Amino acid sequence: MGPIGVFDSGYGGLTILKDLRNRLPEYDFLYLGDNARTPYGTQSYDVVYEFTLQAVKELFNRGCELVIVACNTASAKALRTIQQKDLPNLAPNKRVLGVIRPSAEVVGSYSVSRNIGVLATQGTVQSESYVIEIANFSPDCTVFQQACPLWVPLIENNEYETDAGKQFIQRDVQKLLDKNDKIDTIILGCTHYPVLMDYIVSILPSSVKVIAQGEIVAESLVDYLERHPKIADRCSKKSELAFLTSEPTAEFDVNASKFMNLEVKSKHINFTIKH
Repeated sequence: MGPIGVFDSGYGGLTILKDLRNRLPEYDFLYLGDNARTPYGTQSYDVVYEFTLQAVKELFNRGCELVIVACNTASAKALRTIQQKDLPNLAPNKRVLGVIRPSAEVVGSYSVSRNIGVLATQGTVQSESYVIEIANFSPDCTVFQQACPLWVPLIENNEYETDAGKQFIQRDVQKLLDKNDKIDTIILGCTHYPVLMDYIVSILPSSVKVIAQGEIVAESLVDYLERHPKIADRCSKKSELAFLTSEPTAEFDVNASKFMNLEVKSKHINFTIKH
């Protein structure tokens, strides 16, 4: 038995982790943030796949039976390959899940106009993962995407509340709205972006709904564990929480504590990788 692993390129996955813990408080969780190599959104498919597989292996080696890839870019660029190519040989009894499919399954139920917007990283937008997945569940919906390449650096560097940061955010939101004036539902397609929720809502028309992924992913995981009791039985349940980071722990602890609203004490891991 081991904890549920939660992986992200940086701090964004902590927004998912909070909702997972709220919904599944009895379970143990091990968070891994690859902060030293963030952002993933501008990296190639091969690099994101390599980084993500390395993180999944690290979490498996630390006893995780189930890993949530709480990063949209990694879910878009690496998840399917890991599930189909690597897992059967690496750990056939373990599971790796992502964050895009759960959101795509339910977003259609929020939209009246059937016009949906997605704000995401360059990598997630280019993958068209949201377009493809939403078409599977809500084929009558039209999806409009806007890449926001500066948002993750703004959040990671605590610059999103500056005047310049707000200008970048407002510009990208407006670019999305300009693509179709009937957009009535927007997915924040990056787990970092809920940090910006209040500001995004404040600059949008009141008729536009904004959806963060945390609660959706948490509900989806509850459903998954109910449908897969053998996996659930292999996940430890002592309400424990631990953190790993590839950046200096002092910096991670300060920032992660703000995200989690609790004192974080992390351990450092050293990722070395050849291209």
